[in-house]
Amino acid sequence: MKSPELPAHGHADVRIVASSPETARQVAEVLRRCFAATEQRSYPVDTVNGGTRLHLTVDTTHAAEPARSWLSTSRSSEDDRTGTDET
Repeated sequence: MKSPELPAHGHADVRIVASSPETARQVAEVLRRCFAATEQRSYPVDTVNGGTRLHLTVDTTHAAEPARSWLSTSRSSEDDRTGTDET
């Protein structure tokens, strides 16, 4: 099996699976309020049971509040766990 291509540094590929397209879109909208993001792409999950799989890529280097505060806090916590200090 071939390894998936990794997104660019500072970016994350996000996959949302929900029972309805509206639910998936609501989650994507919240992410877009916090991060710059690509246009979402949606796909059906199952032709029998329904559902939607939505893909988008977020850019964590251009984060808005509250994500910016959360990212700063999480980076500090990770530095504490790994014993590294980037300052």
